[in-house]
Amino acid sequence: MHILLSNDDGYLAEGLAALAAALRPYADISVVAPDRNRSAASNSLTLDLPLRAHVADNGFIKVDGTPTDCVHLAITGLLEPEPDMVIAGINHGANMGDDVLYSGTVAAATEGRFLGLPAVAISLVCNEEPKHFATAAEVAVVLLKRLLAKPLPQDTLLNVNVPDVPLEALKGYRATRLGQRHKSEPVIKQSDPRGRAIYWVGPPGAEQDAGPGTDFDAVSAGYVSVTPLQLDLTWYDRVNTIRTWLSEETSA
Repeated sequence: MHILLSNDDGYLAEGLAALAAALRPYADISVVAPDRNRSAASNSLTLDLPLRAHVADNGFIKVDGTPTDCVHLAITGLLEPEPDMVIAGINHGANMGDDVLYSGTVAAATEGRFLGLPAVAISLVCNEEPKHFATAAEVAVVLLKRLLAKPLPQDTLLNVNVPDVPLEALKGYRATRLGQRHKSEPVIKQSDPRGRAIYWVGPPGAEQDAGPGTDFDAVSAGYVSVTPLQLDLTWYDRVNTIRTWLSEETSA
């Protein structure tokens, strides 16, 4: 088993190092990660500039691109042999609910799935600085063992969120759906040294749909949230509605 690891916090991130160390006894590990923090890069792919990959002092391969660039490059030409699975993380913070649309960690896993590999994104849910990377690393080991013993369908993409608590404090694992946040907080307006307006993107909105069955609910109760994601965004129940809408005559 050859596993590709990546992230969006950069090749020096503590979570990435913890993940690599935990998984090495169970698989051949290759790490290809951004050369700096690329959080919230989503699924962006660099098309107008060449990408450069270098082996860093810690043995990981760093790339001057996005998380998606890293995984794409690794699978389509950089690594030999090609990996059998992609695991992204351990992210320094939650990737629950609407977060998955922006997350570079989830995007790295998604790119692996786009390219035909089973993929897992794993995040440590914390309010401030994350502490218990060892807990999330052990969760990754548990899930890897289960995937090896009983593989899921090839198109599987799992989004995993782990409470930032000691391992013994975890209550278990729950299969969940994505919750939903309220609208993001307003942008923060400031001025640069020349008096010109600058803007910082505001923090994410508070939990809106965080009821039973959601990733928010599972994590808040002390459980690991495991959410299966699909890449087909088609809203199938609305296809016939749109077909009818398109065929109806409209008045001038």
